[in-house]
Amino acid sequence: MKDDITRPNIIITGFMGTGKTTLGKRLAAALGYEFVDTDELIVARSGRTVEEIFHEQGEAVFREMESAIAKELGEKEGLVISTGGRTMLDPTNAAALSKKGRVFCLVARPEEIMERLSQDPDVCRPLLDGPNPMERIVELLRERQEGYARFPQLVTSGKSPDELVDILLEIIQQDSA
Repeated sequence: MKDDITRPNIIITGFMGTGKTTLGKRLAAALGYEFVDTDELIVARSGRTVEEIFHEQGEAVFREMESAIAKELGEKEGLVISTGGRTMLDPTNAAALSKKGRVFCLVARPEEIMERLSQDPDVCRPLLDGPNPMERIVELLRERQEGYARFPQLVTSGKSPDELVDILLEIIQQDSA
């Protein structure tokens, strides 16, 4: 890296089911960084699941918690941060987390997202509650497309987590050379 004193954060964003947590953990291990999942941090601090927060307090309260976490983590270094799918669409959150880090947005085909999400039935996705989750995925991806496009894209469809880690490590090393 250019400056051995600083360890810029790596922020991984994108839609649910694109591989943010899986990739983030592996990338953190490869870099010797700490891994932080913003949703997991909110759950740990609030003592409630994301679903409970949404249902009991509403999405607005969850988004306030998310913004506080973004501001806090944006002041740290040496982290790989996996964000909630909507976190970086908020310009204030994006500015806070980008201040000391580099952002990558993971993307995948809607069918692959649906397949990945269905493989984890224990995780509730409040934004997909309803009769047709696939239709909702397509709708949300369309709504978020412009916001996600502000960040460098990394397509996860058809690639293994190890391949993706190698791609990101190469990009990071090129940038710091």
